[in-house]
Amino acid sequence: MKPTAYLVNTSRGPLVDEPALISILRERKIAGAGLDTFDEEPLPADHPFRQLDNVLATPHIGFVTADTYRTFYGDTVKVITEWLQNHH
Repeated sequence: MKPTAYLVNTSRGPLVDEPALISILRERKIAGAGLDTFDEEPLPADHPFRQLDNVLATPHIGFVTADTYRTFYGDTVKVITEWLQNHH
């Protein structure tokens, strides 16, 4: 990756070699990382990602938007309502 690159992982923690990424971030070989998932969740309080100023870490909520919640909860209510109508 270029020194100006940011690694973003919002998928699965094990896709990234965390020790290697920590080393690369400490050495400033890339600009930074945006991480929403980790090998261990929740991320331990003493984890290096919490100390690095070139890491933006979120607690596996990077998917959250108003539209996502509207769809998710709207569909949930719809399915429960349909189930209740068919079972009474």
